[in-house]
Amino acid sequence: MANRDSSRLATRRLFNVQHICLFPPFASRDWPFAWGNAMTASADAPILAVNNIEVIYDHVILVLKGVSLTVPVRGIVAILGANGAGKTTTLHAISGLLRPSQGEIRFESRPIHKLPAHRLVALGIAQAPEGRRIFGTLTVRENLNLGAFAQTDHAKIAQTLQWIYELFPILAQRHNQLAGTLSGGEQQMLAIGRALMAKPRILLLDEPSLGLAPLLVKAIFQTLWEINEAGVTIVLVEQNARAALKLAHRGYVMEVGRIVLEDRAEALLANPEVRNAYLGGE
Repeated sequence: MANRDSSRLATRRLFNVQHICLFPPFASRDWPFAWGNAMTASADAPILAVNNIEVIYDHVILVLKGVSLTVPVRGIVAILGANGAGKTTTLHAISGLLRPSQGEIRFESRPIHKLPAHRLVALGIAQAPEGRRIFGTLTVRENLNLGAFAQTDHAKIAQTLQWIYELFPILAQRHNQLAGTLSGGEQQMLAIGRALMAKPRILLLDEPSLGLAPLLVKAIFQTLWEINEAGVTIVLVEQNARAALKLAHRGYVMEVGRIVLEDRAEALLANPEVRNAYLGGE
């Protein structure tokens, strides 16, 4: 934890030195939701349990082969693996975009694997997909409003929007700008903000650093940590294995549709096989 905290402090100092006005100091923020304290992952019953699921594409191709994982309350779980390992398919199964042909998924002990995606958003599961998938012909504000489609309390919607603007001040500055004209990093912030507008208990993130410059990757991951500190559980699929494991509490490694390794994030960072396969052998 000491190394992780030191790294975050160094990142924050780097932003201050560079005068990058993307993120205000964490201590000045007033978090608007009673999500609880997320300093460490809870040891209580998991908020999400994926039990032995299989997913078949086109009634022929078996993509997930008995995948099981658990996500602790207020934890951060990273899913690692090469392209085609089944990481995105796992997220799609959790979010209701794909239905498992076998096994079950439980959210807060309730089976959810047969529910449609919009019902899961209302329950508290939101996803920021790979490739951002923002609506380029709509403004930043309109994209964010779409994320709140399942919310009915207008005062809370406004409060959530203000919180997202505090997380990502550049979005507040560009709220009337067409989303398609934003930079790649700004579009990623918008995709995360849109998902947060649903006030999720669990935030699913698919490759949030894809295509971003290293400094922006640090900024995005700093903000993910702060979102988790606010009490939001995070499941993260990420190509940058080192950054993902430094952020996460626990990690899973997938190969060809199966979980082949799981452990604490610190242990995976030190694992020789993981280092050789995903960390360049360093």
